[in-house]
Amino acid sequence: MTIRVLFWSYFREFTGLESVDLDLPTGATVADALTEVYRRWPDLERMRGSTLIAVDVDYAEVGRVLRAGDELSLFPPVQGG
Repeated sequence: MTIRVLFWSYFREFTGLESVDLDLPTGATVADALTEVYRRWPDLERMRGSTLIAVDVDYAEVGRVLRAGDELSLFPPVQGG
């Protein structure tokens, strides 16, 4: 199955991309997708603890099972002042 990963803010700067399509096996989870992202861009893994994750329009946990066509967004926590 294919999902799209959307990179926001400094994730876009690290990858140089707005998005990338990943081919994952049926039944793959958010954690599986992150493993592939970190394999391709190892520097992103150091931001794991501060990464917000959404699938489509909902925040998601790493155990969530993905479906073909899902959009996985990686973005930093909202900051304000």
